[in-house]
Amino acid sequence: MSSTSTDSVVRQEVVVDLPPERAFSLFVEQFDRIKPREHNLLSVPIAESVFEPRVGGSVYDRGEDGSVCRWARVLAYQPPDRFVISWDITPRWEIETDPERCSEVEVTFTAEGERRTLVVLEHRHLDRHGEGWPSERDGVAGPGGWPLYLRRYVDLGTA
Repeated sequence: MSSTSTDSVVRQEVVVDLPPERAFSLFVEQFDRIKPREHNLLSVPIAESVFEPRVGGSVYDRGEDGSVCRWARVLAYQPPDRFVISWDITPRWEIETDPERCSEVEVTFTAEGERRTLVVLEHRHLDRHGEGWPSERDGVAGPGGWPLYLRRYVDLGTA
């Protein structure tokens, strides 16, 4: 896994031993197993994390009590090549309701042979979050952020 961060961009990449179609579907369909339960903005434990596979869909957590926390919107959905979601979470780890103050996460899937795929995750425009955005960048770039998600993703792909 490689990682880079610039001012308002965090970039992570991994290679998985799967063709792009399978790598893409694994990420979206198994997102519930990729996102750690402790990454929770609800006041109750998470029962499931859902990635709705279409433009205009949402990424959300459903609590054990049925409550829902939508924390991302699906902005682009182009299987098996890429998807883009908004990041509707403030530097205080609260829901951001103003789309102009949200960053974006793009994940691309590029074939490296018949059974290998380069997966690049780019979290960009973090400065849109306003005051405190560098701490948010540091959080998503840190070991408990996107590197953890991609490690869990890679583990799913090798299981």
